[in-house]
Amino acid sequence: MGRKRCVGADCSKMAAGCCGVKKQKLSGSPGSGGPGGVGAGNGVAGTGHCGSDLGIGSSSTVAAGNMNRVNGLGCPGGSSSSTNALSPTPGGYNSTGLSPNLSPGSGSGSGGRKMVVSAEMCCFCFDVLYCHLYGYQPPRTPRFTNDSFPLFVTWKIGRDKRLRGCIGTFSAMNLHPGLREYTLTSALKDSRFPPVTRDELPRLFCSVSLLTNFEDVGDYLDWEVGVHGIRIEFFNEKGSKRTATYLPEVAKEQGWDHIQTIDSLLRKGGYKAPITNDFRKTIKLTRYRSEKMTMSYAEYIAHRQHHHYQNGTGHPLPPYNHYS
Repeated sequence: MGRKRCVGADCSKMAAGCCGVKKQKLSGSPGSGGPGGVGAGNGVAGTGHCGSDLGIGSSSTVAAGNMNRVNGLGCPGGSSSSTNALSPTPGGYNSTGLSPNLSPGSGSGSGGRKMVVSAEMCCFCFDVLYCHLYGYQPPRTPRFTNDSFPLFVTWKIGRDKRLRGCIGTFSAMNLHPGLREYTLTSALKDSRFPPVTRDELPRLFCSVSLLTNFEDVGDYLDWEVGVHGIRIEFFNEKGSKRTATYLPEVAKEQGWDHIQTIDSLLRKGGYKAPITNDFRKTIKLTRYRSEKMTMSYAEYIAHRQHHHYQNGTGHPLPPYNHYS
């Protein structure tokens, strides 16, 4: 009751602004500007990054060939797609040799179906970044599925896993080119951070989030903390449409309830007036789920040693370094 599946064109409209207001990127983590801090964005469909520290950014479109990007952090966020159903399980590698810590994140999976996201996707992202930083040829086409999904790539660093970059898109992209693009965009072009360097590689964690099950809901409270990501649309004090998004994990990681999450998103989206319950009721909210996989650099090294060359990389194994 009171909810509607977001399919096709309707979803792509959402893509335009997960985070906040100024750039057309969407991020899935909170940005700087409020609890958790998120970027701002205009209501443009397409891309975005996460946010400053948590994972949601604002809704703004990033210059990069008209791609719709989004900041979604506290961490990731994402939007429209023509494919809402999960695709078949990817072929390729299994997770043999990975540590027990390598596992799907909260909010992963949907309805008991097999997950599409896999450890190989995180390995591929590390390969892409490693090759770029060291001047190797880009890795060849991976073996996992190339189905289309809205997606986010998130980088965190250090023992405390501080956000280092998070950018994604609500528009469905084929996973092979999509992960290539957003691996580098999130690591090198998240405006909240300087580009990732070679020296930081050994301390990085990579997360891949595939977004699914978009639903428009009639009540801004009709979503579950820790299960759903949310994207809101609202009109600011000047009558301009704004959008912002948080990935499913953000509210839970920050310890926020529904109201705190909504209010944080409004601030991240650039709303500066007092927030009243009547205003919250004017928000258009879309909820979604995500499949998330996280891998550390050490796990990446172990995985590549176990499956050397299976994903087509021809460069030497990167050196293993312990945390400093």
